[in-house]
Amino acid sequence: MTRAVIAWTLEKLNAGYSVAIATIIEAKGSVPGKPGAKLAIIKNGEKYGTIGGAGLELKVEKALKNLLSTPKDMSSKGGKIEKFLLYKNGKGKEVTPLDSLCGGQVTVSLEVIDSLPHILIIGGGHVGLAITSISDILGWSHSIFDVREDYANSKRFPNAEEIHNSFVCDFLTEEDIESMSRFSDILLLGHDWNVDQEMLIGLLSIMDENSRPRIGVIGSKSKWSAFKKAALSVNISESIIDSTRCPIGLSIGAHSPEEIAVAVCAEIMAMEKLHNNYED
Repeated sequence: MTRAVIAWTLEKLNAGYSVAIATIIEAKGSVPGKPGAKLAIIKNGEKYGTIGGAGLELKVEKALKNLLSTPKDMSSKGGKIEKFLLYKNGKGKEVTPLDSLCGGQVTVSLEVIDSLPHILIIGGGHVGLAITSISDILGWSHSIFDVREDYANSKRFPNAEEIHNSFVCDFLTEEDIESMSRFSDILLLGHDWNVDQEMLIGLLSIMDENSRPRIGVIGSKSKWSAFKKAALSVNISESIIDSTRCPIGLSIGAHSPEEIAVAVCAEIMAMEKLHNNYED
């Protein structure tokens, strides 16, 4: 069961959810769940595993939901350890009493694991390469798409999760809104504005303004104006178009590929923390 709960947790993390996990780390007397038993839950209520059921599980599930719904900042704790006494007359003791006659006691670890970014980089040029270097340092995942084989291969990007070298239309044919949710962000950094525009319109055609991933485009305001006009011409709603960021990156006066990469990754970090604190 532990392995299955961990596998489920990894699946949800890869889909962009924060996951709250309860683990029984100590048990005394008659208790429904033994050490190692796990329960995992995400904010929409979907859950997997069990720590024994009954009143204990209901109490722990409520505590996990509270952890997920409480905004976190840099100084906050990511979890807690709580003791539960499975006996209704346990009031006044340093434990949480439950309406039970079992008489046992369990110690439960409660923690929240936040998802990490997985960036799809469209364009394996200098900026894309610099972004992958920072991603590696931060422990983020990255994947690469480029119509040019020389800029989308395992030698240039040895740590990439996925490498896509194809026409834009061929890539998009294999994707839909659900499959694209494996990425937290898509960054359009192509060498050719035609490639970026085709990819942008294709992505916006299968997504909505609230769906994952976030989309960002490198470039000037005039470039974005042309992209927006092209997207409107094929009847993509303005609200979906406006959910795209252009230009990308925090305004720190970045010029070199490495400086731009720092600005872009800092922006993603800020958005990811907001997402993990207030995700629906």
